Amino acid sequence: MALETARVPTANGAKYLQQLCKHWSHKLDVQLSENEGIVRFPTAVATMTADFEALTVKVEAEDDETLQRMKGVVASHLDRFAFKEAPLPFEWQKQ
Repeated sequence: MALETARVPTANGAKYLQQLCKHWSHKLDVQLSENEGIVRFPTAVATMTADFEALTVKVEAEDDETLQRMKGVVASHLDRFAFKEAPLPFEWQKQ
């Protein structure tokens, strides 16, 4: 498995993860609470956790190629919901 995490500075992380999880819940398996969301894609899992300062995004995939693609999918969708402060600064770290 391939795994990377990014801590994205934003005071609106909880709002963005709520919007994104609700958006994806129509087609994907999504678990959502106030400050955490888990989205299960066919070949990857995205876990997002919000606090007052940032949104932490973890993407885990079957292989590195899928991981890179899914990081882009998650980041581009978050930027759409965060259009007022996009592009968000994703600094991905291998785990």
